[in-house]
Amino acid sequence: MARASRDPGREFVPPVVKVRIRYAKRGRLRFSSHRDFQRAFERAVRRANVPMAYSAGFRPHPKISYANAAPTGVASEAEYIEIGLSDHRDIETLRADLDAAMPPGLDIVDAVLATEGDLVGRLEASVWQIELPEVTELEARSAGEKLLAADEVEVERMMKSGLRKFDARAAIRSFDVRSNPADSVTCAILTVVVAHGTPSVRPDDVLAALRQVADLVPPVPPRVTRLAQGRLAADARTVSDPLTPDRVAEANPMS
Repeated sequence: MARASRDPGREFVPPVVKVRIRYAKRGRLRFSSHRDFQRAFERAVRRANVPMAYSAGFRPHPKISYANAAPTGVASEAEYIEIGLSDHRDIETLRADLDAAMPPGLDIVDAVLATEGDLVGRLEASVWQIELPEVTELEARSAGEKLLAADEVEVERMMKSGLRKFDARAAIRSFDVRSNPADSVTCAILTVVVAHGTPSVRPDDVLAALRQVADLVPPVPPRVTRLAQGRLAADARTVSDPLTPDRVAEANPMS
């Protein structure tokens, strides 16, 4: 039997430079899965004529690394990928070209030349905004106080390996509650900083923990947005921009 030939347009091409990209999932596109985004991004790379580097092996694939994707159904302003290029490109032009080639709602919002360290290692924690329609600020605040007062809150989640139990409380670094006074509809808005771990504690785990400690069950589905990812700040109430070290290193190449 004849051996299948390699795609001549996808031979091994080592990266000359790497680019780190932040993208957002907005509106109805929050329901897109991680695999949906991968397909859309790989199409955008081709449409924008990005000079991609390719891996070695019998089936080379474009050098794209995805980091800590948000769950399906969750909006995000802070998703990150890293791509390898076979040639230099103006970074802002590259970002604009990729954004134009993506579906509206999957938006390429920032890009930097990778010049410093490891991107994934900077993603220590996430800042989540969880909107709870028909839940009052007082109810949410009381539930949050009970959660923070607990030493441990064990939750369950079905994973590929089966049902797993783990402590959701240990990952929660801060928990703030507010409401929008300009909105006539009752809605508590939680801002929760969660440290990444194995397994990562997700917003649905935080809600499961609130249900356990305070019997807080939102009457309608919550709206969840990841506002940021990065290194934890000293007060554990926010995180730093993980692309800043690359900008600083590029601006000060001799330092």
